[in-house]
Amino acid sequence: MQRVVVGMSGGVDSSVAAYMLKEQGYDVIGLFMRNWHETGEGGECSAEQDFADVGRVCDVLGIPYYTVDFSREYYDRVFRHFLDEYARGRTPNPDVLCNKEIKFDAFLKYALSLDADLVATGHYADVRHVDGHSYLYRADDENKDQTYFLNQLTEAQIRNVLFPLAHVTKPEVRQIAQRLGLSTATKKDSTGICFIGERNFRRFLSEYLPMQDGDIIDVDTGRVVGAHQGVFYYTIGQRRGLGIGGGGNGQRWFVVSKDVHNNILYVKQGDDDCLYCDGVIMPDFNFITLPLADGEYDCACRIRHRQPLVQSVASVRGGEVTLRFATPIKGVAEGQYGVIYLDKMCLGGGVIESKIDRSGVS
Repeated sequence: MQRVVVGMSGGVDSSVAAYMLKEQGYDVIGLFMRNWHETGEGGECSAEQDFADVGRVCDVLGIPYYTVDFSREYYDRVFRHFLDEYARGRTPNPDVLCNKEIKFDAFLKYALSLDADLVATGHYADVRHVDGHSYLYRADDENKDQTYFLNQLTEAQIRNVLFPLAHVTKPEVRQIAQRLGLSTATKKDSTGICFIGERNFRRFLSEYLPMQDGDIIDVDTGRVVGAHQGVFYYTIGQRRGLGIGGGGNGQRWFVVSKDVHNNILYVKQGDDDCLYCDGVIMPDFNFITLPLADGEYDCACRIRHRQPLVQSVASVRGGEVTLRFATPIKGVAEGQYGVIYLDKMCLGGGVIESKIDRSGVS
C-alpha cells in the first residue's frame, strides 16, 4: 500500500482530498504546516483554530495527523521577498512563492522523510504523466482552477504529487464534506495572504514598511491633488481609499503609476485607457516541464487568478518570454506573474518586469 502525506490546512478542500485518497486505498497521513506565529487583529490564532479543524477531520476519517513548523523558512524565503517587492513599488504574489518554496519544497522534503511514496494537496489542478514526463494541467472546475498559483513549480516538484480534486467541482467538495459530517464542510475559503490570514492589509504592512506621507499628483496637469500615506500601499488602477476631494472634471480618480524613489503617487481622472497594455515581458520565465524552443507560439495567458484566459502570442528567446495579447488587459502591474497555457496544459510563468503599452513601446 502506497503512503500519501496530505498537506492539510484546516479547510474543506484538503479535508475532502484526504478522504478521497483513503477511499482509493492509500495509507493516508495528514500533515499541518504552521508557517506564521503572530495572532490576528482580534487576538485570535488562526493556526491553532485550523489545526483543531485538522484534528477533528482526521478523527472522523480515521487517519493519523501531525504538525510541522516552517515559520522560519516562510519568513526567510517568502515573506522577505514579499516585503522587498512592495518596497520597490511592485505587486508581488506571495501565494506563488509559498507554493514554490514551502508547500512543494520544504513540505515535500519533510513528507518524503516520513517514508511517503507520494504527497497530495487540496489544490484544484491536475498532473498528467506522459512518456516519462510530468505535466501540470488545469482542473475541471475552471472557476476554482489554481494552476496560476503553481506556475513556478518544476517537473521534479510535481512528479510525486497527487491532486485529488482535479476532476470535482467546489460544490461537489462541499457536498462530500457535509455527507461525511466534517467540521470544515461550511468553513469559508481563506482569502487573505498565504498563511497570514485576513486582516487590514495596510495596517499589517505598516508594521514592516513604515509609512511616509507624500504627494498625490495629477499626471495630466502636474498639480498636487492630495496626500498619500505611503506610496507602496497603493495598487495600479486603485480607485477607492485615495482621499482626494472633488475638482478637476468631476470624475473619479484612479492610480496610474508610483514613483517609489521620490515617494509620489500619480493619479488620473476619467478615461482609464492608460491602464490597458498590449503585452508584457518576463525575462526569467519558468517552464515547468519542457521549455519551448525559441520562436512564436499561439497560447492563452492569465495575469491574475480567475482572470478569463486571454489569447496571446508568446515570443520565446532563451529564458525570456514576451506576451502580446489579442485583447488588451487592464491593470497589469510589474511584479505580478504572467502564466501561459497550451490548451489545458500550464507551461509555466514568469514575473512581469515591464509592460508593452498601447503604442507598442515597453
